Amino acid sequence: MKEFTINANDSGQRLDKFIQKAVPRLPQSMMYKAIRNKRIKINGKRAEISSKLQIGDIIQMYINDEFFDTDSETEFLSVPTALNIVYEDENIMLIDKKNGIVVHEDNENSVDTLINRIKHYLYEKGEYLPEAENSFAPSLCNRLDRNTGGIIIAAKNAESLRILNQKIKDRELEKYYLCITVGVPPKKSDTITAYLEKNADDNTVKVTDRKTDTNKTIITTYKVLKTNGKLSLLEIKLDTGRTHQIRAHMAHIGCPLLGDGKYGINRVNKEYKIKTQALYSYKLKFDFKTDAGCLDYLNGKEFSVKDVWFDGKFL
Repeated sequence: MKEFTINANDSGQRLDKFIQKAVPRLPQSMMYKAIRNKRIKINGKRAEISSKLQIGDIIQMYINDEFFDTDSETEFLSVPTALNIVYEDENIMLIDKKNGIVVHEDNENSVDTLINRIKHYLYEKGEYLPEAENSFAPSLCNRLDRNTGGIIIAAKNAESLRILNQKIKDRELEKYYLCITVGVPPKKSDTITAYLEKNADDNTVKVTDRKTDTNKTIITTYKVLKTNGKLSLLEIKLDTGRTHQIRAHMAHIGCPLLGDGKYGINRVNKEYKIKTQALYSYKLKFDFKTDAGCLDYLNGKEFSVKDVWFDGKFL
């Protein structure tokens, strides 16, 4: 038998969601059966799958010890703590992720990820103690490809994570990107709409001007900041956030990103000796339309990255 005492980061969850995080080795089917058979209880009483947990609740689990035989999640201690911190408080961190760093483990199973660096950093500060947590670990609220740099949002506690995930879903955070395109867009500024379909087999997307049952609407707002006739520096605001949206959408209108190996022009990329797309998530604005709870103090605040590696290099 094993007991869990519910803390602030665990509270508010359904029982089944908590168990999936706290005991990841326990198959769902066995978990549901154990709840039905009263082998999982809350405060010594019969529990329901949908029971909402509160601070101080005690979860008793009468299941085999093998499901609790999990190695301590301390892999993050082997990675550096080096981070480019744009902003930090007791609830969140904004990190300037540089090109080449993955946010989570990828197909290469790299341990040196942004989230592991954040965990190590917070561990050293005494703000994250894995042994004191049942179901929560510092988490990222957005992600960027390995070869795209920019601002990543990390939540330090479960309440902040819940709020930020909802705000992102409701589009109450504005994200701005800088990029260099090959060519000049047709207008100095515009909001353009198209339709995107993902091909999971080769991790590419296809953009068309026609809606189908399988593609999704994309909306991109751009502004040309400067151009020399061959290359242009753009600021882009994402009105929707789809896979490779900026790269594929700009290529669709005839202005692919410089350095883009998937949607760009290899001849031009070689000419400028650039091997990664000139794209950076450089500015973030909190624009809450509804109550943001413990994060309400962030409303209206704007944060930006000053050092964008390609700004001023090609134009």
